[in-house]
Amino acid sequence: MDKPLDVVALGELLIDMTINGISSQGNALYEANPGGAPCNVLAMLNKLGHKTAFIGKVGDDIFGHELKAVLEEVGIDPKGLIIDPDVRTTLAFVKTFEDGDRDFSFYRNPGADMMLGKSDVDTDLIHSARIFHFGTLSMTHELTRAATLFALDEAKTSGAIISFDPNIREPLWDSMDTAREQVLKGLSYCDVLKISDNEIQWLTGKEDYTEGVEWIFERFAISLITVSLGKNGSMAFYKENPDQAGYMKVEATPFLQNNTIETTGAGDTFGGCILHFILRMGLKGLKEADLSEMLTFANAAASIITTRRGALRVMPSLPEIMDLIGNR
Repeated sequence: MDKPLDVVALGELLIDMTINGISSQGNALYEANPGGAPCNVLAMLNKLGHKTAFIGKVGDDIFGHELKAVLEEVGIDPKGLIIDPDVRTTLAFVKTFEDGDRDFSFYRNPGADMMLGKSDVDTDLIHSARIFHFGTLSMTHELTRAATLFALDEAKTSGAIISFDPNIREPLWDSMDTAREQVLKGLSYCDVLKISDNEIQWLTGKEDYTEGVEWIFERFAISLITVSLGKNGSMAFYKENPDQAGYMKVEATPFLQNNTIETTGAGDTFGGCILHFILRMGLKGLKEADLSEMLTFANAAASIITTRRGALRVMPSLPEIMDLIGNR
C-alpha cells in the first residue's frame, strides 16, 4: 500500500517503575522507564527504519510531558497523543524475580490511558498507515474500549493490516471473563496475532500450543499467528488464505543470555520484529524459510532487550541483532 506511515498503534503509554538497586538505608530504588506495550512495538519498528505514529493519552504532569518527549526522541510521531489536564499518567510498578519474570502493580484509577475517547482518536493517522496495532489494555474499560473498537473499524475501512497482541494484565480487569470476551472481540478484527504461551492456554483451554492455535484458526480469519514461548523460543502458524483448511507451522529456538536483567518489553520487541517482516514481505506467499528467518530475527532481538532495563528507549539496532544471529 502507498501510505506515508508504516504502523500506527493505539493504547497505553506509561511509566514502568522498575527496581534498580537498594539505597544505603535498605530501601528499593525505582527507575522510571518509559513504556507501554504498543509504544514499545513502535520503538522497535522505528529502530529498524520504519515510520510510526501513536494514538493515546497521558496526563498533563511531569511523566506525561516526559513521555511525549521520549516518543519524539525515538522517532514515533506523537500527533495522536492527547495530554489531558484532568487525569494523571498511568504508572506500573514492576517487581522482577530471579528468573527475569515480573509482577505488576498498576496505579490507574483512573489513569490517563483509560480515558481515551472516540473523539480523541485521530482517524487521519489510522487511514495513513499500512498496519494498525493494538492490545487489550485499551479494552479494560468502557470509554477506551469504545475508542479502540472505533479505531479498529476505521482501520478495516482503510484496508490496513490489523495486528493484535492481547498482552493480558490480570489485575486491570474486573473479571477474567470480561478479559476473555474482549480478546475474542480483538481476534475478530485481526490479521496478525502475537500471543504468549500462557495467554493461549488461558484463552483456549488447550495445554498444547498447536491445539490452541487450531482452536483460534477454526473460529477466526487470521493469516499469521505467532506464539512467544520465552526461554523456549517461538512458533509461527501461517495461512495465506484464512479460509484454507491447512496451515504452515515453523518453530525457532531461543537466544539465551547469561546477563538477563528482566523480561519487560521482550514480547513487544518480538512483536515489532514480526511486523517488520510483514512490512518487508507482506502476508501473501510466505514460505517456511521466510517464517524461520522472521522468528530467528525476532527471538534474537527479544533476547537482547532482556539484558537492558526498560524497553522503549533501548531497543536493539539491526547490526546488534544480526551480530547475535551471526555469532550463534
